[in-house]
Amino acid sequence: QVQLVESGGGLVQAGDSLRLSCAASERTSGTSAMGWFRQAPGKERALVAAITWSAGYTYYADSVEGRFTMSRDNAKNTVDLQMNSLKPEDTAVYYCAAGDLLALHRGAPAYWGQGIQVTVSS
Repeated sequence: QVQLVESGGGLVQAGDSLRLSCAASERTSGTSAMGWFRQAPGKERALVAAITWSAGYTYYADSVEGRFTMSRDNAKNTVDLQMNSLKPEDTAVYYCAAGDLLALHRGAPAYWGQGIQVTVSS
């Protein structure tokens, strides 16, 4: 059972930056990639960014492309999401997830973190 622990959320103003971190208890053959999802009130949970452990391939949703950067530290089993130029519409609960890349894109990762609130005020 892989455990994911997120940190770094909070309340910021529009235009500010915030960095989320996720620590995985282990990596397995079924968790070749990590992703960040977000869910705003009344909306479905959606994949925001993803990265593969081995090659460092990254994916970004159109809504965050150019503003968010996902990185990984293979030695520490951690991934970060650097969020710049934050907008009020980025307000959501952000979830770290682990799985293979296809599962992440399908919204069905093998493991989820508990979620962390990010609030961007205007």
